[in-house]
Amino acid sequence: MASSKTSTDGKSAQLTGDMDDYMSMTIPDSSPKVSQFETSVQRRGRKRREAESRAHQPSKAEIAHQAQLNRDEALSTSLPVSSKGYQMMAKLGFKAGSALGKEGNEHARKEPLGVVVKEEVEADSGEGAKRRETEGEFRERQAREREQKRAEGLCWAAMRVLEGFEGEDTTTVEGGVGEGENAANPTSKPTAGINLLWRGLVRDRDEKERERRMRYDLHQSLSRNAAYDDPDEEKQDRQAWGTEEEEVEVEDPELDEFNRLEPTERLGKMVEYLRENWRYCFWCKFQYPDETMDGCPGMTEDEHG
Repeated sequence: MASSKTSTDGKSAQLTGDMDDYMSMTIPDSSPKVSQFETSVQRRGRKRREAESRAHQPSKAEIAHQAQLNRDEALSTSLPVSSKGYQMMAKLGFKAGSALGKEGNEHARKEPLGVVVKEEVEADSGEGAKRRETEGEFRERQAREREQKRAEGLCWAAMRVLEGFEGEDTTTVEGGVGEGENAANPTSKPTAGINLLWRGLVRDRDEKERERRMRYDLHQSLSRNAAYDDPDEEKQDRQAWGTEEEEVEVEDPELDEFNRLEPTERLGKMVEYLRENWRYCFWCKFQYPDETMDGCPGMTEDEHG
């Protein structure tokens, strides 16, 4: 009787063990195994991709897009618990979801103010204006600036021509050096008495001469005794040494108003004056014998080809 019971227990234990083995057994994977070791071709490809990833420089559009994503993520979340601001407020009794200020206030704000970025608004100058400028407008502006610069240079050339005709006996009071026998004449012609069309040339020359004397005075003052007075010293030397007061430049509103005109308009006035008073064509570079100026194509540069 005991032996039959023992055999029955052994069969049940074997059956339980078989069931455990069935439940715990693993089904072998029939898929092909992938080697854990990469080949030389795979290694070169991986290193090339890693090098390209490290050397990649994000474009302005990519940087702006990433900044937009970071900004949207930051604005979409409340004050994080890990921030120092939240921790300081928590020490003062603040709890997440509650409002600041006096308790019981129905209109108290529980969330911070939202931020709306208006990216379409740009400044009227600077980078915004440059971006709005099309390629055609840029080329037109560059062409206008080149034309104005060229016309300004032609104005200075016309003023030198006028000085050659009218300035042979002129020496300005402010230090301009004239030519001819009147150059050393102390009763020199004042700047205001010079023709307005080429007066700016004389004023520019006087300013350069004044700056040269100031630099000379600064250089010589380091080695000469200021108390020394030479009775035979010339007037310009006295001004250079600082022993005589230099003439102060007088304002010329008439010349300032003339210089505010466009270079092409100033050049036109000079060309017309040369033709009417000196029978000289600025474009032909020739002085005609009579007022008819026979052979000259016209007054403008375009008519001269």
